[in-house]
Amino acid sequence: MEFQLLLLCSVWALGVCAEQEVENLSGLSTNPERDIFVVRENGTTCLMAEFAVRFLIPYDVLALNGIDLITEQTSVAIPRGAQIAGKCGPSESELQISWAAQAFNFHIYFSKEKRVLGSDGKAPEAEVWKINRVQLVYDTSENTHFINAYNPGKHTASTHRLSALVTPAGRSYVCAAQQTLTLISSDHQKGVTVSIYDIQIQPFDINADFVFSEPYKCVTDQREQLEQTLPLVLGLILGLIIVITISVYHFHLKLNAAHTQQPTLPRDRSLYKNM
Repeated sequence: MEFQLLLLCSVWALGVCAEQEVENLSGLSTNPERDIFVVRENGTTCLMAEFAVRFLIPYDVLALNGIDLITEQTSVAIPRGAQIAGKCGPSESELQISWAAQAFNFHIYFSKEKRVLGSDGKAPEAEVWKINRVQLVYDTSENTHFINAYNPGKHTASTHRLSALVTPAGRSYVCAAQQTLTLISSDHQKGVTVSIYDIQIQPFDINADFVFSEPYKCVTDQREQLEQTLPLVLGLILGLIIVITISVYHFHLKLNAAHTQQPTLPRDRSLYKNM
């Protein structure tokens, strides 16, 4: 478990010194690929993030002829011992993760805004939070992942005009399905793919220490849950229809049996005295 204690005088905190703690709790995760990061200020949790992430980074190597360049790809994951830092504010927050002796630096920027959630544009404005920027700084001179990289050095890959994981304020975003982002790199505009899954994130308005607020499920998870529940509901409805049909059938048989057993009166009334 990584633990750091920083004393920061943040502009976001309106000039008041805030005691900030950042913790890498990934060792507590039952999923070896899932990381857990916590940022606390003044003894209170202000940002929590749990997710699994993998980066697919392209880089150039020299061809066998010594002239041409070939683009290779390397897959990178965040290790357990990653260093973290973070900032919390009323409308902007940030999570920074670095590893491999600063060869990789992953930044996630969050912001709050008001927007109309209804599709007709008539609904009142509601406050939401979102990821508005993602950035990865990587060094291709790190030879564990970038083998025989041509012209190695640091590069920055980032998003442009991002609005991801939009979530109502006061709630945490939850999504088991994979979310994919493409970052444009300073290395000849190459595309770096960021795949994030098994996510639960909340960068604002955490009410209880180390506890996420009410979850807000992504559309993909909601659809998958519906697909799993629908056959069960249809099965229950079909079973109910069968039970009702059998009950009506038995009731009909009983009515017919009762009608058959009733004595028939003779039409000749003179015969009544013999009955």
